[in-house]
Amino acid sequence: MPTRYSQDAVKQESPTPDNRATRRPRVAFVVQRCGLEVNGGAELLCLKIAQKMAKYWHTEVLTTTALDYMTWANYYPPGEELIGETRVRRFPVASPRNVNSFNRLSERIAPRVKNATIEEQEKWMRAQGPWSPALLDYVRQHAAEFDAFIFFPYLYATTYFALPLVQDKAYLAPLAHDEWPIYMSMWDKFFQLPQGFIFNTPEELDFLKTRFPGAGLNGPVAGMALDPPETLDGDGFRSQFRINERFILYIGRIDPSKGCDDLFHNFMELQKQNRAPRKLVLLGKPAMDVPKHPDIITLGFVDEQTKWNALAACDFLVMPSPYESLSIVLLEAWWAGKAVLVNGKCRVLVGQCRRSQGGLWYSDPTEFMVAVKHLNEETRRQLGIQGQRFVKEAYTWPVVEKKYSDLINPIPDKNVIQ
Repeated sequence: MPTRYSQDAVKQESPTPDNRATRRPRVAFVVQRCGLEVNGGAELLCLKIAQKMAKYWHTEVLTTTALDYMTWANYYPPGEELIGETRVRRFPVASPRNVNSFNRLSERIAPRVKNATIEEQEKWMRAQGPWSPALLDYVRQHAAEFDAFIFFPYLYATTYFALPLVQDKAYLAPLAHDEWPIYMSMWDKFFQLPQGFIFNTPEELDFLKTRFPGAGLNGPVAGMALDPPETLDGDGFRSQFRINERFILYIGRIDPSKGCDDLFHNFMELQKQNRAPRKLVLLGKPAMDVPKHPDIITLGFVDEQTKWNALAACDFLVMPSPYESLSIVLLEAWWAGKAVLVNGKCRVLVGQCRRSQGGLWYSDPTEFMVAVKHLNEETRRQLGIQGQRFVKEAYTWPVVEKKYSDLINPIPDKNVIQ
């Protein structure tokens, strides 16, 4: 377990006028949950950026004690924890989510999302959660101690209710895509509050410009870079899990909202039509029932090395999600030299494939079948080479770090004053 320590163990400089020019800025990252066991894309990105930017800023993550994103039930102890060299400060969730009640509320408000009152929308947002008055109190009481607050993503109560408290020093990484909650009118004013934005893809920025034509939306398309292990052991993965056949790989939350129900249907239909040995291997925490099928293998949550070994061993990665603001696993697959197959209904995923020339996409079950059959050994090899070249040229940490730093203070040419 990471080391824990008391608040007095680390002395932080206060942003007073007389030392502002000679010290590193102090920046808080605010996200709904954070921990080694958390593998959500937004949460992973937030922690990774906080860790990388510690070279230039004093960083810490403000979050809740939740692990499960469905219920927000308290899991971690409240207080501070070090993850690597990054301080994570957790606050309890006062009202864990009642999933059935929340789903009924969503069903009532979604059909009239543009006409619901602000009161109704904010009631939904509190139910969406995670609802942590202690986190809001901390942001309010300690706002003067930070030079900036960066919020990930737009969709949760930790962002909606905390960002306005520090809007004069707030920045937002929306991680937005075309989904019904973003059409709530409460966002119209909200998206005018941040001092700046950080976007993951050009498609995300284009969508937000259309949705919020009156908002400034000033800020870079930054994305992220990768920290792969030194070696990838595909043979070791196959041996560890006794997988001898070729396989398609899915990495992420196993959830209908991620397109997994359609993936299962498409794969099982594929197996009926094609007798070639092939498996579908799933890495991630199930949030739905996985079909009992001899060719579907569920391995659950695995560590980073095992994930990379799986990428080395697979034929290609499949990403069926219709809603993404940036797919990190696509970048990882390309770094490993693997082709990808994505949901063509997601503009972001298609955009990533177009720019990289590293993957194919499908929009219905028939196109899924055709795409899989087209992904023969030579096609997979060529797409993998093109994707790998794209990632290694376009997604580097120095580029990403400078884009974040320039929001608050440009990275100097010489060493940053410590």
